[in-house]
Amino acid sequence: MFAALATFAIYRWHSHRAIERAPGVLVREEPVQRDIASAALVERGSFHLRPRAEFSATVRVLHREDYSVGALAKLVPTDFAVGWGPMSDSDVLEHIEISQGNRFYFWRTASWPIPRNEIETHSANWHVIPESASVKRVLDDLRPGSLVELSGELVDIEGSEGGMRTSLTRDDTGAGACEILLAQSARAVEP
Repeated sequence: MFAALATFAIYRWHSHRAIERAPGVLVREEPVQRDIASAALVERGSFHLRPRAEFSATVRVLHREDYSVGALAKLVPTDFAVGWGPMSDSDVLEHIEISQGNRFYFWRTASWPIPRNEIETHSANWHVIPESASVKRVLDDLRPGSLVELSGELVDIEGSEGGMRTSLTRDDTGAGACEILLAQSARAVEP
C-alpha cells in the first residue's frame, strides 16, 4: 500500500512540475472573441451551457488546479491560471507568486515587475470544459509553463445544483471575472 501511494505521489509531482522557459514574451497575441447573438443550449449531464461568444487564444499556463469533488467537478475538472503578453515572460513571472483555490486565481508580488493593470489584463482564471476525450487528454498533460492554443465558446453554466456566468472581458477582476470555456480544440505549442 505504501509503495502504491509513494509511486502515485512521485507521478503526480513529476507530471505537474513546472516547465522552465527562457526570458522574453512567449505569447504576443491577445485572446480573440466574437459575441454570439443566439445559440442552442448545450446539454452536459444535469447542466445546460449557454454559448455567449466564440473564443480562441494561445496562452502560457501559470498554474492549474484540478477538482474531483462536487457536481461541478465532473463538468469542469480543471481551472487554469493563464497569461499572455507580459504575463507570459519568465522575467516577469519570477517576481509574481501565483496560486489557485476554490475556483479563484490569486497573485502576489513585492517587487512589481510590471504595473498592476498589466497583470490584471494579461492573466486570468479559466474554468475549462473539455468537449471531447482528445481535448481532455491535451488538458490533462498541461502544467505550469506549458503553452497551449485553445478555441471554443465562452459559456454560462445553468443547472439545478447551481450555475456560473462567464466573463466576457479581459479587464475585470474578482468574483465573476473568470472565463468559462467549452474547449472544442486544444493543442500544445512551442515558442
